[in-house]
Amino acid sequence: MKKLFLAFAASAVIAAPAWAQQKLVPAQSEIVFVSTQMGVPVEGHFRTFDAQVQFDPKKPETSSIAFTVDLGSAALGVPETEAELAKPEWFDTKRFPQARFQSTSIKATGPQRFDVAGKLTIKGQTRDLVVPVTLAQAGGTTTATGAFTLKRLEFKIGDGDWADTSMVANDVQVKFKLALTGVAPL
Repeated sequence: MKKLFLAFAASAVIAAPAWAQQKLVPAQSEIVFVSTQMGVPVEGHFRTFDAQVQFDPKKPETSSIAFTVDLGSAALGVPETEAELAKPEWFDTKRFPQARFQSTSIKATGPQRFDVAGKLTIKGQTRDLVVPVTLAQAGGTTTATGAFTLKRLEFKIGDGDWADTSMVANDVQVKFKLALTGVAPL
Protein backbone atom coordinates (compact mmCIF):
# COMPACT_ATOMS: atom_id res chain seq x y z
CA MET A 1 0.00 0.00 0.00
CA LYS A 2 2.83 2.40 0.87
CA LYS A 3 4.49 1.77 -2.54
CA LEU A 4 1.20 2.43 -4.30
CA PHE A 5 0.80 5.73 -2.42
CA LEU A 6 4.38 6.79 -3.24
CA ALA A 7 3.91 5.92 -6.91
CA PHE A 8 0.67 7.92 -7.00
CA ALA A 9 2.30 10.91 -5.25
CA ALA A 10 5.28 10.82 -7.63
CA SER A 11 3.00 10.72 -10.67
CA ALA A 12 0.99 13.66 -9.34
CA VAL A 13 4.14 15.73 -8.96
CA ILE A 14 5.37 14.79 -12.43
CA ALA A 15 1.95 15.53 -13.95
CA ALA A 16 1.61 18.89 -12.14
CA PRO A 17 1.23 21.83 -14.51
CA ALA A 18 4.42 23.66 -15.37
CA TRP A 19 3.02 26.85 -13.82
CA ALA A 20 3.13 25.26 -10.36
CA GLN A 21 6.79 26.37 -10.16
CA GLN A 22 6.29 29.95 -11.35
CA LYS A 23 7.84 32.56 -9.05
CA LEU A 24 8.24 36.32 -8.96
CA VAL A 25 11.85 37.51 -8.81
CA PRO A 26 11.50 40.71 -6.70
CA ALA A 27 15.13 41.83 -7.19
CA GLN A 28 14.52 42.06 -10.96
CA SER A 29 11.00 43.52 -10.71
CA GLU A 30 9.60 46.98 -10.08
CA ILE A 31 6.35 48.86 -9.63
CA VAL A 32 6.54 52.61 -10.28
CA PHE A 33 3.81 55.21 -9.83
CA VAL A 34 3.76 58.73 -11.24
CA SER A 35 1.44 61.37 -9.85
CA THR A 36 1.29 65.03 -10.82
CA GLN A 37 1.50 67.64 -8.05
CA MET A 38 0.97 71.28 -9.01
CA GLY A 39 1.74 70.35 -12.62
CA VAL A 40 5.00 68.57 -11.81
CA PRO A 41 5.36 64.78 -12.24
CA VAL A 42 6.41 63.02 -9.04
CA GLU A 43 7.71 59.46 -9.36
CA GLY A 44 7.77 56.85 -6.62
CA HIS A 45 7.94 53.10 -6.32
CA PHE A 46 6.92 50.27 -4.03
CA ARG A 47 9.71 48.33 -2.39
CA THR A 48 7.66 45.30 -1.29
CA PHE A 49 5.19 43.29 -3.37
CA ASP A 50 4.44 39.69 -4.26
CA ALA A 51 2.58 37.72 -6.92
CA GLN A 52 1.06 34.28 -7.21
CA VAL A 53 1.17 33.38 -10.88
CA GLN A 54 -0.33 30.41 -12.67
CA PHE A 55 0.20 31.32 -16.31
CA ASP A 56 0.09 29.09 -19.38
CA PRO A 57 0.97 31.15 -22.50
CA LYS A 58 -0.71 28.53 -24.71
CA LYS A 59 -3.95 28.64 -22.67
CA PRO A 60 -4.13 32.10 -21.06
CA GLU A 61 -7.84 31.65 -20.33
CA THR A 62 -6.94 28.95 -17.75
CA SER A 63 -4.40 31.22 -16.05
CA SER A 64 -4.64 33.44 -12.99
CA ILE A 65 -2.63 36.15 -11.31
CA ALA A 66 -2.94 37.46 -7.77
CA PHE A 67 -0.85 40.40 -6.69
CA THR A 68 -0.27 42.18 -3.38
CA VAL A 69 1.55 45.44 -2.74
CA ASP A 70 2.68 46.58 0.70
CA LEU A 71 1.41 50.18 0.71
CA GLY A 72 3.74 51.06 3.58
CA SER A 73 6.67 50.34 1.25
CA ALA A 74 5.96 53.36 -0.97
CA ALA A 75 9.19 55.27 -1.62
CA LEU A 76 9.43 58.81 -2.95
CA GLY A 77 12.96 59.60 -1.80
CA VAL A 78 11.77 62.07 0.87
CA PRO A 79 11.14 60.49 4.31
CA GLU A 80 8.67 63.22 5.37
CA THR A 81 6.54 62.67 2.26
CA GLU A 82 6.67 58.90 2.67
CA ALA A 83 5.43 59.31 6.28
CA GLU A 84 2.48 61.35 4.93
CA LEU A 85 1.48 58.54 2.56
CA ALA A 86 0.85 56.22 5.54
CA LYS A 87 -1.74 58.60 7.03
CA PRO A 88 -5.52 58.06 6.70
CA GLU A 89 -5.91 60.74 4.00
CA TRP A 90 -3.60 58.82 1.68
CA PHE A 91 -3.01 55.04 2.00
CA ASP A 92 -4.14 54.63 5.64
CA THR A 93 -1.67 51.77 6.04
CA LYS A 94 -2.75 50.92 9.59
CA ARG A 95 -6.23 49.96 8.38
CA PHE A 96 -5.30 48.96 4.81
CA PRO A 97 -1.72 47.66 4.70
CA GLN A 98 -1.98 46.13 1.23
CA ALA A 99 -3.38 46.78 -2.21
CA ARG A 100 -4.57 43.64 -4.00
CA PHE A 101 -5.21 42.63 -7.58
CA GLN A 102 -6.93 39.38 -8.55
CA SER A 103 -7.35 38.47 -12.20
CA THR A 104 -10.76 37.40 -13.45
CA SER A 105 -9.73 36.66 -17.04
CA ILE A 106 -6.67 36.69 -19.27
CA LYS A 107 -6.85 36.79 -23.03
CA ALA A 108 -4.29 36.97 -25.79
CA THR A 109 -4.42 40.15 -27.87
CA GLY A 110 -1.44 39.49 -30.15
CA PRO A 111 1.96 37.84 -30.15
CA GLN A 112 3.22 37.93 -26.53
CA ARG A 113 0.49 40.45 -25.62
CA PHE A 114 -2.35 39.87 -23.18
CA ASP A 115 -5.18 41.76 -21.53
CA VAL A 116 -5.41 40.87 -17.86
CA ALA A 117 -8.81 41.79 -16.41
CA GLY A 118 -9.39 41.75 -12.71
CA LYS A 119 -10.34 43.47 -9.48
CA LEU A 120 -8.03 46.04 -7.89
CA THR A 121 -8.64 46.80 -4.21
CA ILE A 122 -7.04 49.76 -2.43
CA LYS A 123 -8.27 51.16 0.92
CA GLY A 124 -11.31 48.89 0.85
CA GLN A 125 -12.42 50.20 -2.56
CA THR A 126 -12.60 47.64 -5.38
CA ARG A 127 -12.67 48.55 -9.06
CA ASP A 128 -12.57 46.55 -12.29
CA LEU A 129 -9.36 46.99 -14.22
CA VAL A 130 -7.98 45.74 -17.54
CA VAL A 131 -4.19 45.82 -17.79
CA PRO A 132 -2.39 45.34 -21.11
CA VAL A 133 0.70 43.18 -20.55
CA THR A 134 3.59 42.38 -22.88
CA LEU A 135 5.80 39.33 -22.26
CA ALA A 136 9.41 38.74 -23.26
CA GLN A 137 11.66 35.78 -22.46
CA ALA A 138 15.40 35.54 -22.04
CA GLY A 139 17.05 32.51 -20.54
CA GLY A 140 14.83 31.18 -17.79
CA THR A 141 13.19 34.53 -17.06
CA THR A 142 9.93 35.87 -18.43
CA THR A 143 9.46 39.62 -18.08
CA ALA A 144 5.94 41.05 -17.97
CA THR A 145 5.70 44.80 -18.59
CA GLY A 146 2.75 47.13 -18.71
CA ALA A 147 1.16 50.32 -17.49
CA PHE A 148 -2.27 51.59 -16.55
CA THR A 149 -3.82 54.73 -15.13
CA LEU A 150 -5.97 54.75 -12.02
CA LYS A 151 -8.15 57.50 -10.60
CA ARG A 152 -6.85 58.03 -7.08
CA LEU A 153 -10.11 59.51 -5.78
CA GLU A 154 -12.00 56.32 -6.74
CA PHE A 155 -9.82 54.59 -4.14
CA LYS A 156 -10.04 57.45 -1.58
CA ILE A 157 -6.34 58.17 -1.98
CA GLY A 158 -5.87 61.82 -1.06
CA ASP A 159 -9.08 62.38 0.91
CA GLY A 160 -10.12 65.59 2.61
CA ASP A 161 -8.14 68.68 1.65
CA TRP A 162 -6.15 66.58 -0.84
CA ALA A 163 -9.24 65.78 -2.93
CA ASP A 164 -8.64 69.05 -4.82
CA THR A 165 -7.29 67.86 -8.17
CA SER A 166 -5.73 71.26 -8.92
CA MET A 167 -3.09 70.43 -6.29
CA VAL A 168 -2.69 66.69 -6.96
CA ALA A 169 -4.07 65.31 -10.23
CA ASN A 170 -6.63 62.53 -10.06
CA ASP A 171 -4.78 60.37 -12.61
CA VAL A 172 -1.90 58.26 -11.34
CA GLN A 173 0.08 56.22 -13.83
CA VAL A 174 1.30 52.84 -12.65
CA LYS A 175 4.11 51.11 -14.59
CA PHE A 176 5.49 47.68 -13.84
CA LYS A 177 8.17 45.22 -14.84
CA LEU A 178 7.79 41.78 -13.30
CA ALA A 179 10.43 39.10 -13.69
CA LEU A 180 9.08 35.56 -13.42
CA THR A 181 10.72 32.17 -13.48
CA GLY A 182 9.07 28.91 -14.48
CA VAL A 183 6.86 30.23 -17.30
CA ALA A 184 6.59 27.89 -20.29
CA PRO A 185 8.12 29.03 -23.59
CA LEU A 186 6.09 31.63 -25.43
